[in-house]
Amino acid sequence: MRTTIATTAALMLSLAAGSALAGSHSSEEAMSEEAKTAMMEQITGDADEGEKVFRKCKACHAVGEDARNKVGPHLNGVVGRAAGSVEDYTYSSALMEKAEEGLIWTPEELAAFLENPRDYLPGTKMSFAGLRKQEDRDDVIAYLAQFDMDGMTMKEDN
Repeated sequence: MRTTIATTAALMLSLAAGSALAGSHSSEEAMSEEAKTAMMEQITGDADEGEKVFRKCKACHAVGEDARNKVGPHLNGVVGRAAGSVEDYTYSSALMEKAEEGLIWTPEELAAFLENPRDYLPGTKMSFAGLRKQEDRDDVIAYLAQFDMDGMTMKEDN
């Protein structure tokens, strides 16, 4: 549901803040809690529709409690995360250069990347052609925003 994404994101951020304070995921410390909350409030997509769109991504990426790196890194906690920060994944040099410049996967950056990965980041390892429809990008970002670094989700209907 489009109206519950901000609430879901706020709950996820509370969990993420606890993990960051415990020192378990240093990549989550890339943004302040206030900045993450403001960023998550900008997400307008439909997470349920985004789950359907994510089927295109499953060959290379995973989300959820048992998510592991595949051809691409797992995407748990990707929204608001520092680029190139998933442990035990070898990123392209192009992505690592952007990471060193301080790239954070905000909804805007993810949308630009997902529209056409090779145009956004020449030299990327990602071979996916992209999601041409803005609605698909918004929806998949809303879906991904539900997952914290441990793959836990907070849905209001659970």
